[in-house]
Amino acid sequence: MSTHSPILQRGIDWYHGRNWEPFPFQVEMMEAYLAGESGVLNAPTGSGKTMAMWIPILLDWLRQNPGRSPGQSPGSPSGGLVALWITPLRALAKDIVIATSEACTDMGLSWRVEARTGDSSSSQREKQRRSMPEGLVTTPESLHVLFANKDHARFFRNLEVVVVDEWHDLLGTKRGVQTELVLSHLRKLRPGLRVWGISATIGNLPQAMEVLLPPHAGLPPGRLVKANIRKEIQVNTVLPSVIEKFPWSGHLGVNMIEQVLPILRRGTSTLVFTNTRSQCEIWYQALLDAEPDLAGQMAMHHGSLASELRGWVEEALHAGQVKVVVCTSSLDLGVDFRPVDQVIQVGGPKGVARFLQRAGRSGHRPGELSQVYFVPTHSLELMEASAMRQAVEQELVEERPPVTQAWDVLIQYLMTLATGDGLHPEQAWEEVRQCFSYRDMSREYFDWCLDFLITGGASLYAYDEYKKILPDEDGLYHPASKRIALQHRLSIGTIVSDVSMQVKFMSGGRIGTVEESFINQIQPGETFWFAGRALELVRIRNLDVLVKLSKKKTGKIPRWMGARMPLSTQMAQLLRSQLDQFLAGELRSVEMQKLLPLLELQRSRSAVPRHDECLIESIHSKEGHHLYIYPFEGRVVHEIMAALIAWRISQMLPITFSLAMNDYGFELLSDQEIPLQEALEAGLFSSDDLEEALTHSVNETEMARSRFREVARIAGLVFEGFPGKPVKSRHLQASTSLLFQVFQQYDPNNLLFQQAYREVIDYQVDGGRLRQAMDRLATKSLLITEPELFTPFCFPIMVDRLSRGQLTSESLLDRIGKMQAMLDQR
Repeated sequence: MSTHSPILQRGIDWYHGRNWEPFPFQVEMMEAYLAGESGVLNAPTGSGKTMAMWIPILLDWLRQNPGRSPGQSPGSPSGGLVALWITPLRALAKDIVIATSEACTDMGLSWRVEARTGDSSSSQREKQRRSMPEGLVTTPESLHVLFANKDHARFFRNLEVVVVDEWHDLLGTKRGVQTELVLSHLRKLRPGLRVWGISATIGNLPQAMEVLLPPHAGLPPGRLVKANIRKEIQVNTVLPSVIEKFPWSGHLGVNMIEQVLPILRRGTSTLVFTNTRSQCEIWYQALLDAEPDLAGQMAMHHGSLASELRGWVEEALHAGQVKVVVCTSSLDLGVDFRPVDQVIQVGGPKGVARFLQRAGRSGHRPGELSQVYFVPTHSLELMEASAMRQAVEQELVEERPPVTQAWDVLIQYLMTLATGDGLHPEQAWEEVRQCFSYRDMSREYFDWCLDFLITGGASLYAYDEYKKILPDEDGLYHPASKRIALQHRLSIGTIVSDVSMQVKFMSGGRIGTVEESFINQIQPGETFWFAGRALELVRIRNLDVLVKLSKKKTGKIPRWMGARMPLSTQMAQLLRSQLDQFLAGELRSVEMQKLLPLLELQRSRSAVPRHDECLIESIHSKEGHHLYIYPFEGRVVHEIMAALIAWRISQMLPITFSLAMNDYGFELLSDQEIPLQEALEAGLFSSDDLEEALTHSVNETEMARSRFREVARIAGLVFEGFPGKPVKSRHLQASTSLLFQVFQQYDPNNLLFQQAYREVIDYQVDGGRLRQAMDRLATKSLLITEPELFTPFCFPIMVDRLSRGQLTSESLLDRIGKMQAMLDQR
């Protein structure tokens, strides 16, 4: 006999009706939600998190409204918005709408559940403004656009809960700060509002809870509902038939396609994940070339394709109409593609959480096995495969530290409030300081942000275009003009990229978007590959790229900004542990066993470092004097570390360096002998005075100028243009550079100007991690060798330098082949 309450039993019966036995965490979620609690739900990918959250929402509504006609209230065609579901990706919205709508039907509720994203039509958005559905799936940006509407409080008058899905993906980004502001504003409109975060892969759960439910805001402690479920993930590495003793990373893994094809043939439905959109385009075409029968059975999905194309791919996956989808992070999160039975990851994903998310796209049902195949793009990536296997076994996941003091996001938000019902400074102050991101903000800084919108600040006060808001007789601030209000509504958001250009057929039909910087390299009549098609550029009209199909077999592949993925701290530690296992003679994984000849060659020519050692190789060649240092901290850290160490050595004597790096180490190359011992004695790896040394060693001002472009766009200092009439990227760049120079000369205390420098250190340079890495190097034993021959570890770094720095009529591939053959012979 059941001991559950009738309403809780109804939820359990729903699971039974689907032939599922609810997990304990799903029952706990029902109990917690029905008790009126807020919190965070943490469960593995594919374990039923969406329904674990949605079913309690429906049960609670049924309990509060006994006998009431579902979905109806007097005088309204709808009961109004009850549940708000925030998702980081538009691709997730449609699937969530389908799944939650089915649950509503099962419960006998005639609720409308709809999506509202950048892909939604204007007619659908207008319909929602007139009558909100009971359930709305949306993004942080779309909610801020809603806040910019007059009388927007009416949209949320019946709101009972906000669910932040994939909270780990938003946390640690400015979109996460946007979400914090959303929650703070909605709590003001609806005191007692319940807030739940859903997360699968995150290493700092307590802090994630604190950001979602900040204690300093006077909120009661949240409930952490954690699933005691181990998601079974089977990692299968596609081992290369031949191990390159001198590997390099420039070929994107396409040399492994013949070994990938049998995997595709065995699977019913496969997602092939690549790390960048360019790699996605290349792999799609390479697979078609290798297996023409895939035509009609294979599709492509990435964020720059038109929403119509992405939507078709998602529907085709649901219906089982396509066999293979080559994709990027656009399909990383949460989408329940039931037919997918296996995942292929091309190249190291550089982070454990990202790998687990992608692996979980297969077997995305409770209790099912996730099958993931890892395809290395070069031999050394086999270490990453072994590290991933260890991470899966030990359930290791990275932390996501939250963003704080994002003044550009705050200024944008204050402008949003003014554009909506008007900005009341005191109310906004109380609301904003409830956010984790601004909990330590002083009133002085808040007033500066407000004054910046009113006057333009100390250096822009003479220009009316920067006087964005004016007070009315009641002390409320509103946009200074309708044009300013419109420009702001069109600019809401924190995702900043190069100006996008619409690619369209001459005959009609939208294909997707490429960045202006890429199209500037293409002349009319030339061919480029996009969306799996050879396209000939006919002409450019405004920001439309008009094309027609081409029969040419060669052409450029678009490249997009932000393609580089840094190696996570967790992955760096795991890589170092793989070398420890080799040195201990414990080759536990097939990947490390396969790498044995390469590692033995490395040891015979130089050395293999333990986790508490740093290997330094000093090599002399015809090119000059090479210094290779291997911290195994990731390319982003190595890029700055190389510049820092080169600068410190240059303070000892006049010397010039060429720099190159990869995820494992970096090279300093000079035409004169490098005084390594003297530099070490002088504190080469010391973290003392690190900030000052960075100022001298990297072009911090230019990096800050580049970073300021993002800050300026988010804060509304520059306008990217009206629909169909965007401002060209070179004009935006000139405008932001001019503003940066003005602040540098006349207003150095400008918070946005200072933020650009702070973000260079915090994010671009990753100052915290750099300091930790330098401290580790300062305390490690230095393993200094002087190999007579180049080593397997240094070879890929040499290739990085060659691919960027020399002019030759010989192809890079041919040159690398000759180099590999020469080194093998030696």
